[in-house]
Amino acid sequence: MSAIKRFPLKLTGRRMLAPTVAHLSFVRDDGQPLDFVPGQFLQVHFEYADGTATKRSYSLATIHDHALAPGDAVEIAVSYVAGGAATALFEGLDEGGRVEASGPFGRFCLMPADANARYLLIGTGTGITPYRAMLPLLEQQMAQRGVEVVLLQGARSTAELLYGDEFRAFAEAHPGFRYVPCLSRELPEAGSPHAHADVRHGYVQQFLPGFAPDPARDIAYLCGNPNMVDACFEALKEHGLPVPQIRREKYVSSK
Repeated sequence: MSAIKRFPLKLTGRRMLAPTVAHLSFVRDDGQPLDFVPGQFLQVHFEYADGTATKRSYSLATIHDHALAPGDAVEIAVSYVAGGAATALFEGLDEGGRVEASGPFGRFCLMPADANARYLLIGTGTGITPYRAMLPLLEQQMAQRGVEVVLLQGARSTAELLYGDEFRAFAEAHPGFRYVPCLSRELPEAGSPHAHADVRHGYVQQFLPGFAPDPARDIAYLCGNPNMVDACFEALKEHGLPVPQIRREKYVSSK
C-alpha cells in the first residue's frame, strides 16, 4: 500500500467562532489544487513532545461546490482543549506558519443520486462544519429539485452557535431552508438576532420527533457529539428510516 501523500498548509487567517473554537484559514502551499467534496475532512499530522507521530481530523468548513484551486482558502474549525497537543500546535501557529496535512477523506457527503424530498441535518459543536461546506450544493438542490432542508444545531448558548449568523442569513434568503438552534443552557436575550421563533430550549434529540421524520421523504445527517448521534440514530430508526438513509459521523475531542 502506498503511503498517504501529505501536503503543506500555510495559515492565512484566524478568528474565534466561540470562546474555545477557532476558525482557521489556510492555503495549500505546494501550488496544487485540493479536490474535495463538501462533507469530507482533512487530517493534520504532527508530533507529541516526545517525538511520537500523531494526527487529528478536521472537517472542511470551506463554502465551495467544487475542487479548490491553488490559492483558494482551506478552512477548518478547531476546538481548543486545555492541555491538548493539537491545541498547542494551532495556538502556537503564527500567520504564515505551516502544518502538514493529508486527504481529503470521508463519505459524509450529499449524494448525486439522492431523490429525497427533505434533508434533516443535525449537528453539535464542530460537527456543524460539514453543513457550512454543503450550503452551495444544498442551494443547488433546493433550486433544481425543490428539496427542503432542516438544520438543527445544538449548543449550550448563542455564544457557541458556530457559524450561526451564516446559517440564519442563509435561511432568511432561502425559504426552503429552516434553521433551528437548540440551546441546552440559556436562550438568547430579547432583541438578539437569534431570538426568533425556531429557537428551542434543550437538546437537539428532544426536538427531532417534532419534525416528523418520514422514511418516504427524508435523508438524515448526524454529526458531532457521539451521545447525540446515537440518540438521534435510534430515534430516526424508530420513525422507520432505514439505516442507508441515516448518515453519521461522530466527533470526539482529542488531546
